[in-house]
Amino acid sequence: MSERSGILRRFLLATTPRHPEKAEVPMRILKKCTFATVAAVALAACSPAPAQQPGGAKEPGYLSVADSSVAGGGTLDLQIPVDSGAASGLDPQLADVAVSWQLMSLSYDTLVTVGPDFAIEPALAESWDTPDPTTYVFHLRDGVTFSNGRAMAADDVVGSLRRLVAGQGVWRAQIGPVADVTAVDAQTVQVTLSAPYSPFLAALANTPAAVLPMKEVEDGSVDLTKTMLGTGPFVVSEHRQDVSWTFEKRDDYWAEDKPAVETVNITIAPQEQARIAALQNGSADLVALGNVDAPELLAGVRGASVGTQSTTDFYYLMLNSNAPGGKFADQRVRTAVNMAMRRDAIAETALNGLGKPTGVTPAGLPDSCDPAALPSAKATLDQARALLREAGAENLSFTLSVFSTEPAPAIAQVIQQQLAQIGVDVRIEQLDEGSWAGKVYGSAPATFDAAMSWFAGYASAGMAAQWWNPEKAVFNLGFMKPNPALNQTIETAIATEVGPSRAGALQDLCTAVDEDAQMIPLVTRPALVGYRTDAVSPTLYASEGYGNLLRGIADYRMIAK
Repeated sequence: MSERSGILRRFLLATTPRHPEKAEVPMRILKKCTFATVAAVALAACSPAPAQQPGGAKEPGYLSVADSSVAGGGTLDLQIPVDSGAASGLDPQLADVAVSWQLMSLSYDTLVTVGPDFAIEPALAESWDTPDPTTYVFHLRDGVTFSNGRAMAADDVVGSLRRLVAGQGVWRAQIGPVADVTAVDAQTVQVTLSAPYSPFLAALANTPAAVLPMKEVEDGSVDLTKTMLGTGPFVVSEHRQDVSWTFEKRDDYWAEDKPAVETVNITIAPQEQARIAALQNGSADLVALGNVDAPELLAGVRGASVGTQSTTDFYYLMLNSNAPGGKFADQRVRTAVNMAMRRDAIAETALNGLGKPTGVTPAGLPDSCDPAALPSAKATLDQARALLREAGAENLSFTLSVFSTEPAPAIAQVIQQQLAQIGVDVRIEQLDEGSWAGKVYGSAPATFDAAMSWFAGYASAGMAAQWWNPEKAVFNLGFMKPNPALNQTIETAIATEVGPSRAGALQDLCTAVDEDAQMIPLVTRPALVGYRTDAVSPTLYASEGYGNLLRGIADYRMIAK
């Protein structure tokens, strides 16, 4: 160890609270931090505590609520690690990752949204009726316009939903069995389903279900892959792929006195250290963080606050059953790997206790299953070793491909250690997110051994399970074999209405996914946001289900410096 590394390690050991059983954690932090970053933290820790700033008051369901007494205006500078995917362009119906949904939500609105407790709340639809389990009647809000000034009409809603159902975007799998969409009158839209689908409203709350300017889409005057034209609070004034975005306030937004911020500048900053440094020196007002030790690391930094959102998002392990060579074609091998992983240890060690073990129904949502009751959780390491011997895979070794954004590498290291206990040798391959996506999704059949990623968990417990049917999800056909029995279990679970039967149906779903073991749910993903209390008063939910760190941005207030 170098002298500089020794200084860093001694500083971290001296200043960061630890549990004796987590002796490996200081070195994990050390690997994430530059000397300059830690030195800045050390200096900040010696500064007097900052004075109380306006805003930031907590209410049930929120980490922070914007102080409405602060005057509107100003510019919000924020930093996130990755940009929206260039391949799918700017069409929200083709967006397939949470960062795209997040960015597009600044310019697009949906019929309904989710509240801080995952309850469905009005958005472009000010109310709705459900006369029977397959009929939804939406009453549209008056005074809504697109950013080109044209008034939103029922035909825009009808056309948007029909386009989504008929399109090729991944969200068509989530929108459910839509049989018909009609305009009852200029302000009323009726959606008819072919069968009950309990997550329907929750599916409408995500950006791919946004209301689009269908008149302009159909007459060809706007190309949605290149231009964002929505009813949302901001319009794009500039975008440089993988570099930055600039959004400007809409003065004619339908929500009164919103947005409060005039301009939003978003910098794409892939390196965690750079985002931490920007928060420290004040060049960023708000940053997305991946380092689960950030709350401790930045605890003494003057003017900085780090909030941790619990989310329904969750990490999962992909075992490629289609790869040439077939390391995971045998279900016994996949089951053995699943048995050897201890999700509680992953949550504690890799996520610093900020995540929770989960099944395919995200922990924290109503009626979600108990991951401790799953077959893999009850199994022993001896049983896992026996399955490997039975399958002739006693000397199993494989490469686990992960993106380099924290905390994915830390989770991979814990998995590596756990599988070593049953004699499995895991080599970890860290890639930037673009290279990782190319390797995992770039060919069919896919050639990787195993990979790790995360899903948004949404606001209804059965929604994420739709991705376990590759014939619907499509993105995983290269590495996942369709399982007809599992598919039927998914359909049964999502058709079961809220009531006494739903918890049992979802527990059956979790068990079926656990036994299939092609995509293995692991732990929920905490979302960390750092912000300057002397620069911005934000509204932040305590829990988030769609990977949208910027939910509530229309309420933010900038504090005069």
